[in-house]
Order: sequence, then structure tokens, then C-alpha cells
Amino acid sequence: MLFGSSGIRRKFDQTLIDTALRVGSALAFRSSDVVIGMDTRTTSPLLVHLVTSGIIGSGGIAHTTGIAPTPSVAYYTRMVKVGCMVTASHNPEEYNGLKLFNPNGSSFTQKQQVDMEELLKSLFWTVWQHQGSEHTITALTPHMDAILESVHIKPGITVVADCGNGAGCVLTPDLLATAGAKIHCINCNPSGHFARPSEPLKENLGHVGEMVKKTGSTCAVVHDGDADRMMAFDNKGRYIDGDHLLMLFARYLDAKHVVTTSDASMIIEDIAEVKRTPVGDTYVCEELLIWGDFGGEASGAWIFPKISY
Repeated sequence: MLFGSSGIRRKFDQTLIDTALRVGSALAFRSSDVVIGMDTRTTSPLLVHLVTSGIIGSGGIAHTTGIAPTPSVAYYTRMVKVGCMVTASHNPEEYNGLKLFNPNGSSFTQKQQVDMEELLKSLFWTVWQHQGSEHTITALTPHMDAILESVHIKPGITVVADCGNGAGCVLTPDLLATAGAKIHCINCNPSGHFARPSEPLKENLGHVGEMVKKTGSTCAVVHDGDADRMMAFDNKGRYIDGDHLLMLFARYLDAKHVVTTSDASMIIEDIAEVKRTPVGDTYVCEELLIWGDFGGEASGAWIFPKISY
């Protein structure tokens, strides 16, 4: 299988280059109207150009948004027909990949992935009279507006934000500031090189807790490379693990039906009815489409259906 638990991911190589071009062609053949975003990796612009070339050469319309968090690209997909995010998520910089989204923001289902793998065996070039086009858009503003309309924070709080030099740099600090928070930024420059391991594990984030205590902040928000994972610290600089965040989000939302993965703690079953899936946000999303108020996995991926899948 080309697709894993969260899209296509591998070390950057010729195979990934060829795959990106074919994915673009297949998306145009099946859907015609595509939004494309990317994380900050140095190889992401090349892969975006390849996906875009595949779309245009197959008669489709490519809407490119540049660097954007994966959830922002997924949210914008409602305005087109399909979404493509160039990212390897929390993996090291030498990796890259592709995530594909439906108009409701959900990841491609397993059935759609099988269909896509079959399409990738061919290229769907059109004649010169029917070439497609490229348009530059921003996926950030619609997503930020949707969040700000749905969530309100107490005025005057102070937040440490560690975006890990990833795609969260272009949204999270502005989002929190617009919501009324004072921000202390760490690794908020989208350099393409990660100053810390991208996965937001406790052992990679000792500096964050110290910054919370030093600045007297209310909390900290931490992302991986494409900002589809979010972890947190409390006002005493203590890391809040994913099992507790799952429970806290469910309580905040008053969610009675929660979808999570097989490796999540049973603690969530104390406050909600739970359905479990294999590990991977794609599986959580697919189950959440048919059942549940909220979903997530302890690695830091959270799905809020009222905003997007």
C-alpha cells in the first residue's frame, strides 16, 4: 500500500517526485478543482510544483496557498472539490509526503485510497487546448475566522507557542493574538529546518515548560511540522499528555460520543461512550463521519466536527 495511516509519506527521493506528479494528474482526472498547501520543508515547494503541474497538465484547476497548516488546507477544501497537503507531518526534515482531503475536511477513506493507487498507474494528460490553470489563494483567513467565531478565550491570558519551525508558524501566533492572548513565540520562524524533533513528545519539549514558568504564562501550545498535532502545558509548566487532553476536550465540548484509537487510555470511558479505531487520524476521521461528537488520538491529533473533519 502506498498510503499509510495518515497519507503518503517517505524519505524524499525520485519515487516521491514521480508520485507527486501522478497524484496531481489523478486528482484533476477525478475532481478537477484542487487546493494545495505545504509545510515548511525545503522539499515542499518542489512537490507542490509537481502536483500543480500534474493538475494543470490534466486539465484541472490548482488553487495554491503556500505554507499553511494541514487543518487550514482541509478546511478550505469545502470551497473546491479536493484538497492536497504536501507534508510528512511530525517526521524529520528528510521525509515528505502527501495528504488528501474531501470537501468536508475528512481524510481520504480507505476505499478512496485504493481508488487513488489504481489511478496513479496512469497519467491523464490533456491536449494543449484544454490545459488547466493555477490560482493563488489563502487558506488561512477562512480557517481562522471559523475558529474565532466558535471559540472565545478569557482576555489577558499569556500563551507560549512553540510551532517547531513548521506550518503552524503562519497561523497559530496570529490566531491566539487576534483572540486576545499575549504570545511568547518559540521556533515560530518557518525556516524549513526543525530546531527540535518535530513530534511534540514530552522528551522533546523540556524548554517549553521552563519558558512557561519563566514568563508566568497561563499555558503553552505546541505543534508538529504541519500543525495537525497540538499538545499543551499548564500554567505550572507541566506537560499535559494526550490522554488527558482527549478527556479535557471532551469535557469542554460536552461530547457524549468520542472516537479514539486503540492505544488511548481507558480514562476517556469514564466520561463518554467510546468507539476505538486502529492508530492513525485517518481511521479516527472515517469512524467519526458516521458516529461521534469529537475524535482524537493521544499523539495530539484532534478532530472537531463542528469546524471540520
